[in-house]
Amino acid sequence: MIFRKKHTNTQSDEELVRKYASSADVQIVGLLYERYSHLVFGVCLKYLRNRDDSKDAVINIFEKLLSDLKNHQVDNFKSWLHSVARNHCLMILRKSNRPGTEKEIETLEHILAEDQNDTDVFAKESSLQELESAICKLNKEQQTCIELFYLKEKSYQEITTQTGYSLNAVKSHIQNGKRNLKNMLSNHEKAI
Repeated sequence: MIFRKKHTNTQSDEELVRKYASSADVQIVGLLYERYSHLVFGVCLKYLRNRDDSKDAVINIFEKLLSDLKNHQVDNFKSWLHSVARNHCLMILRKSNRPGTEKEIETLEHILAEDQNDTDVFAKESSLQELESAICKLNKEQQTCIELFYLKEKSYQEITTQTGYSLNAVKSHIQNGKRNLKNMLSNHEKAI
C-alpha cells in the first residue's frame, strides 16, 4: 500500500521542480512522491483496475520523473503529473493486448476528455479514494449491499438473491451504509 505522509516542506511544487532541475537532488523528487504518490496511485487504479499493477506503475512514473523533470519545463506540476500518470497507464493498457482493451481505452479517453475540464483532477481522485476507504470501513453487510447497489448497479431483488438477505434487510443496509459513509466523509473533511 502506498501511504500518504504528512509533508512538512512548505515549498510549492513548482519551486521544488525548479530546484530539482538545477540540482538533480533525488530527495526533491522524494518530497513530490510523498505529496502525490497516493493520488497517482488513485489514477493508476482507475485505469489499470489492479492494485499491484497500480503500485508498480506509481514507482515507474516517479522513476521516470527523475529524467523528465530535467528535460521539461513544468508550470503546473499537479496537472502535468496527472497527464503523465494517465498516459503511462494508457500505454500499459495498449501493450497488454487483452481482448477488449481497445474499446476500454476508447472509453477511458472519453472520460479523460471530460476530466480535462476539471480544474483539479487530483482533488476528484482523492475524493474517490476517500470514498473507497470509507466503504471498506462499513460493516460487512452494509459494504456488500452498497457495492452491489451503487457500484455494480444491482436491484434490491438481485441483491436479495445474491446475498440471502431479506428485502427489508437489504434496504436497511443500504440506507444505514449511506448514512455511515456520509458521516465518515464529513468527519474526514473536518479533520483536514
